[in-house]
Amino acid sequence: MRIHIATDHAGLDFSRHIDEHLTAAGHEVIDHGPTSYDALDDYPSFCINAAVGVVNDAAAGVPALGVVFGGSGNGEQMAANKVVGARAALVWNHSTAVLARQHNDANIISIGARQHTVEEAVALIDAFIQEPFSFDERHIRRIAQVGEYERTGVIAGKTVDPLDDSAASN
Repeated sequence: MRIHIATDHAGLDFSRHIDEHLTAAGHEVIDHGPTSYDALDDYPSFCINAAVGVVNDAAAGVPALGVVFGGSGNGEQMAANKVVGARAALVWNHSTAVLARQHNDANIISIGARQHTVEEAVALIDAFIQEPFSFDERHIRRIAQVGEYERTGVIAGKTVDPLDDSAASN
């Protein structure tokens, strides 16, 4: 499987360990950066590029997942989720890693590098990669609704409050 990874300065050491671990496990790792330590770097472009890689690979029929890191993992998850088709989940324990795949068909996980040891992060990533999507009808339906809203701003048959354009521009 192809695994796209990205981080910021807080997760740079993690990404090197994760790259080695995943490569040794037989995965093809695409590292979207950064390549060197810069305490003032900005994670959004790195994480967005990783998410674009995952989404583009999926569209091309290439099995791929993504892993993004940062101090808490929150901003990295938010950045990855700005890519249409990305389903990034913040994981912090085994259960959230497994459920991200099983129930949400997440294609990217985000991990807080300052919240976990490298060994814990490896275990979360391995659990995420190994867990298949359940294909339960309720999960398929919910994922489709999120995707529909992402593309159109509505969910057919559901009430979704409109976004006030003036609020979005403030």
